[in-house]
Amino acid sequence: MSRFPSKWTLFLGLLVAGTVFCVSYWTGAKVRAQRGRPADELAWLCHEFRLTEPEFSRVRLLHEAYKPQCVAMCARIAEQNRQLRSLLEGATNVGPGIERKLAEVAALRAECQAQMLRHFQEVARSMPEKQGSRYLAEMQRQTLDLRDHMEVERGDRPHEH
Repeated sequence: MSRFPSKWTLFLGLLVAGTVFCVSYWTGAKVRAQRGRPADELAWLCHEFRLTEPEFSRVRLLHEAYKPQCVAMCARIAEQNRQLRSLLEGATNVGPGIERKLAEVAALRAECQAQMLRHFQEVARSMPEKQGSRYLAEMQRQTLDLRDHMEVERGDRPHEH
């Protein structure tokens, strides 16, 4: 009996090793590719509301159409906030300039909220009625803080006068 493995044993060993290497390489490449790819920001919506592919496609189109408006509004709000911070630097009391800027910031935020609400309503209308109602309620809850500030301080208990 020879001390060296037979040709078939050697061939089988190389085949198994090659297969393990290829599978490992392929799996690693797939994981690296997924890490490098940005996550689909709407995937949760499809899963949470059990949307069909056509429903999800409609929502994605609405989302993509709204995104530039949202980005522009965020830039306007950031600029107004920068101007407000500038006015507040070193201010020891609230003068007319600060009051005007606060009113401008509040008006811009209200415009932004109205724009978001119209978008949420449009998306909700593109979904089946039950999912759309649930989506709209969730988006309002997440983006529009409609609770009274005293309720927040008291842990969401009704405000008593």
